[in-house]
Amino acid sequence: MNVGIVGLGLIGGSMALDLRKRGFADRVYGVENVELNAEAAVRLGLADEICGLEACVDASDVIVLAIPVGDAAALLPRVLDLVDGTSKVVLDVCSIKEVMCLAATGHPARGRYVATHPMAGTEYSGPWAAMPGLFDGRACIFCDAADSDADAVDVAGRLYDALNMRVSSISSVAHDMHVAYVSHISHVTSFALALTVLDKEKDEKHIFDLASGGFSSTVRLAKSSADMWVPILSRNRENVLQVIDTYIDKMREFRDAIDAGDEAGIRELIEDANRIKRIIR
Repeated sequence: MNVGIVGLGLIGGSMALDLRKRGFADRVYGVENVELNAEAAVRLGLADEICGLEACVDASDVIVLAIPVGDAAALLPRVLDLVDGTSKVVLDVCSIKEVMCLAATGHPARGRYVATHPMAGTEYSGPWAAMPGLFDGRACIFCDAADSDADAVDVAGRLYDALNMRVSSISSVAHDMHVAYVSHISHVTSFALALTVLDKEKDEKHIFDLASGGFSSTVRLAKSSADMWVPILSRNRENVLQVIDTYIDKMREFRDAIDAGDEAGIRELIEDANRIKRIIR
């Protein structure tokens, strides 16, 4: 099995490492438009060869789009043009899915595309961020799988099985709503917290000296790439806005209770939030 990966950053690069190490991929072809990233991907062993899109698709049995969602949605129809009439399989790893599925709707090769979202990552980006074992034990979501050919879904399932991921299926619309609640709002609040601290604390040394583990873990996501998160937040706008509004309401409840010196109210809010321990340990 030859695998072509468009975008050899954290997700694409980590995928390349384990797919080859675990015997799923005999050879990995990469597409990278940034020369520095292309050189690093080869030097780090993420790809056997860097080539153009058409050469990559021609040489590969599976093509993975691991680039920001705006670019991936624009590129998907072109890739489907290239695989039309073949048994090749196209996957993407973007964290919103409705825009990706809409980009493939009506295309003659729609069945060769499987919309997937491996729920794994870090705050770092680029080829240097790639790491083995990134996906082990994590969930991968397949969206609108009924619109994909059965054999294409089977290949995608075997690929993620090689990455030691557990697969579940959901509609693209439901996926985008749920990830806004459990992923996208986490990034927005982390960005906002970082901006708040930077605005209030002008002495960076104080931030460094006083930052505890709690602050570091909460603000970790604020290091994430704008190139990736701008298109995610803008293209999942309605779902993200709903959860931001709810978050603001909860912040206002905390503010009002603290302002009133209402310790019973503060306790009630915290203990209500403690229910999350039953879900996430």
